[in-house]
Amino acid sequence: SFEFTIGSKWLEALKHVAPEVKRVALIFNPDTAPFARMFWQPVEEAAPSFDVEPIQAPVRDVGEIKHAIEAFARDANGGLMVLPDVSTTNHRDLIIALAARHRLPAVYPYRHFATSGGLMSYGSDLADIYWRAAAYIDRILKGAVPGDLPVQAPVKFELVINLKTANAHGLTVPPLWLGRADEVIE
Repeated sequence: SFEFTIGSKWLEALKHVAPEVKRVALIFNPDTAPFARMFWQPVEEAAPSFDVEPIQAPVRDVGEIKHAIEAFARDANGGLMVLPDVSTTNHRDLIIALAARHRLPAVYPYRHFATSGGLMSYGSDLADIYWRAAAYIDRILKGAVPGDLPVQAPVKFELVINLKTANAHGLTVPPLWLGRADEVIE
């Protein structure tokens, strides 16, 4: 089954790119991300080894997003981790703008967050998922019984780092992480 340990990988990436981060807010909408607890647990378990205090930041709408990020930004050394849910995707421009305004380093779940100005993204390669879904549909259309097909988890992940955003935050991305990146936006 799919492991939600990606949360601990987000924490690792964030600490390597922004080592001054001591508090991390996990942004999610509890109505559209009922799976948030599965991301939270690995973050909570990994936090002591990265000397970070994890904080849940459930948000349901634009007002709550603004309030949560602005309140979180009042204290120093904060960073954000944004869960992959429809609400955070729909509000990505606002979340990215608030992170920039408050100079909060953030890691996002999908490439389109980084290409829209977010610091970095690490997550499933959506194009690969769609390609694999098409192959699954093809098998069903050719007579396979959907219930007999195995559940598939993402197998291809991508790291995208936005150096423009890193520079705006005054961050120096370590060469090791630039080398790991599937794409570096300059």
